[in-house]
Amino acid sequence: MKVAFRRYFGSVLFAALLVFSITLGATGGVLFVYNSDLPQVESLEAYRPDVVTEVYGDDGQVIGSFALEHRLIVEASQIPPVLKDAIVSVEDQNFYRHWGLDFYGISRAALKNIMAGRVVEGGSTITQQLAENLFLSPRREWALKLQEALFSIQIERRYTKDEILTLYSNQIYLGHGMYGFAAASDFYFGKNIRDLNLEEAAMLAALPRAPGRYSPVANPARGLMRRNYVIDRMVAEGKVPVDEGEQAKQRPIRLNAPQNPDQLAPYFVEELRQYLEETYGTYAVHERGLRVYSTLNARMQRAAEDSLRRGLRDYDKRHGWRGITVNLIDNGFDDIETHSLEAWKRPLRDGDIVPGIVLEANSATATVRVGTYRYEVTGADISWTGERSPGAIFSRGDVAEFLVNAIDPAEKTIALSLEQIPEVQGSLIAIDQRTGEVKAMVGGYDFEQSKFNRATQALRQTGSAFKPLLYTAALDYGMRPDHLISDEPVDFDGYKPSNYDQRYVGPITLRRALAESRNIPAVQVLNEIGFDTLIPMVARFGISSLIEPYLPIALGATDINLIELTSAYSTFPNDGVRVEPRLINRVTDYDGDILEENFPEPHDVISSELATVMVDLLREVVRSGTAVRAQSLGQPAGGKTGTTNDFTDAWFMGFTPSLTAGVWVGFDERLTLGSGEIGGRTALPIWVSFMEQVYEDTPVETFDRVATEVLESTSITDRSQP
Repeated sequence: MKVAFRRYFGSVLFAALLVFSITLGATGGVLFVYNSDLPQVESLEAYRPDVVTEVYGDDGQVIGSFALEHRLIVEASQIPPVLKDAIVSVEDQNFYRHWGLDFYGISRAALKNIMAGRVVEGGSTITQQLAENLFLSPRREWALKLQEALFSIQIERRYTKDEILTLYSNQIYLGHGMYGFAAASDFYFGKNIRDLNLEEAAMLAALPRAPGRYSPVANPARGLMRRNYVIDRMVAEGKVPVDEGEQAKQRPIRLNAPQNPDQLAPYFVEELRQYLEETYGTYAVHERGLRVYSTLNARMQRAAEDSLRRGLRDYDKRHGWRGITVNLIDNGFDDIETHSLEAWKRPLRDGDIVPGIVLEANSATATVRVGTYRYEVTGADISWTGERSPGAIFSRGDVAEFLVNAIDPAEKTIALSLEQIPEVQGSLIAIDQRTGEVKAMVGGYDFEQSKFNRATQALRQTGSAFKPLLYTAALDYGMRPDHLISDEPVDFDGYKPSNYDQRYVGPITLRRALAESRNIPAVQVLNEIGFDTLIPMVARFGISSLIEPYLPIALGATDINLIELTSAYSTFPNDGVRVEPRLINRVTDYDGDILEENFPEPHDVISSELATVMVDLLREVVRSGTAVRAQSLGQPAGGKTGTTNDFTDAWFMGFTPSLTAGVWVGFDERLTLGSGEIGGRTALPIWVSFMEQVYEDTPVETFDRVATEVLESTSITDRSQP
């Protein structure tokens, strides 16, 4: 009996040991296989996440960025304790106690999921989330979860908790294209990560679970609930006193998202992107974090955008109200009291133009809703349409554009006036003539509507804005400013030019002919000096367009883009030297190593004496000619208006002692701007508005040389006279 029992017991023990050995071997084999497929934990030391390429203005301010993943890298010392506490409290309470896996957390999550009948909570630690985000996959497969667990243990064995938390903080996705807490802090609150307060840190820590669901921008109510849950967790973990937590929960979410940097100078930034990708490749631009130090001045750029947009709207209003094009009720949206428009998701600021929904309209007022704001529009707010009764132009459910004249978020008040999006286009560019640096560039009314850059890509006829190049050639040929030329009807073998005002004054000096933009004298000058004198001179000014040898080119019958013409004008106030326009001073890689550095490229175009005389002639245009409106600037200035046949293009090209700027206005389809829409009326006010903002509260500048001194010398002679 005992022998049989011993034999039976031995067989069972042997079988058990065999099963245990097989299980142990199989488990070890599985672990070996999955562990061998894992990336080497040492690779974390060499790991660099995709980093945003940033574009800086001339003052060091970020004006644009390029990235597939918008991320700002921070070090452990830059993450404030309040943010660390918030992250750990809600994502991994036992982070500082476990060794990569939290079995208590896994069990708790499993129980909650079983009770809910669905996945409502994850048991992954911060280390597991890091492993998943860096090298593995978020798919819920047991094999991948096993790899995630094994890799997490390796990470914990090699790196400190602070190192792991820092990697996590730089890697995690937090919504709206933002990766890492530093980028999210800047996006949501306009703050450096070091400056976050309790409720802001809690809001950011609330996002990793489901960035889209809890975004305070897209879902403010859910975001608030999740933020308050994070604060409760911080209180429960002893990171925040109860009373402080309760006070923080009572405070609303205050978003202060800064203006998208690319919105400051989108046309300029797009020019840079195209150049950088062509030079360094798409991968380097969007993933390796280049540092691009541009020439753009943020203050001038804002002035340029403001002036051009207002100028185009002023032109548009002169040509009448085009009426309502969208009515929500007609389109099947009856609940206009709660209907939301996409544009309302962006923060509202004074000066913004936003769509509003008309809730009611009568002869005296119209109630307009913009987001949570309401405003009673009166006749004064629509007066430019020619109507004084809001009920005459509005109906319930209409969607129209409004200018935000004032807004007070605290009081929930707003003041609006009717606007409409212009159909006309325009462009403005400003160049520091001493260095060639492009300080401002606007390529159209709205980059989102049209990305075609009319400052660099559009070739348009210049009209009388071309005449200074002609008169420079004439002076270089030997004429003098007081040279007399005929202003009488003339026939050049069938070509019969005429003056804009259809008046003729007889013999006239070159000075007066340029100031008053007389056409016939310009053609007479070209006929006298010849194409062989003019065309090489135009090329010296950096104009690359083909100049055909026929007389109408005296009146600007040739296509030139704005940046080339502005650069050409910069020669006059810069003593006859044209400096090649440039957008970039320096490019470095993420570590600061210089990849490219640019310096001024000067080109001698004309003598300094001739440049001084031309400055004087172009100042005469401002003193007594077609650009007298520029006198309001209060700075010495010169320039020239330009208008083409049928009023299809309006120009003003002008300069001060330190800045040259050009403005063009027209339709892309080369339609007429309307009778009387000449350069002095349509383009010049935009230039003046821009310059007034640039020179606000600045000393009066002076031109270094005086033309009378030059004219008394023998430097400018009159070879056209006997």
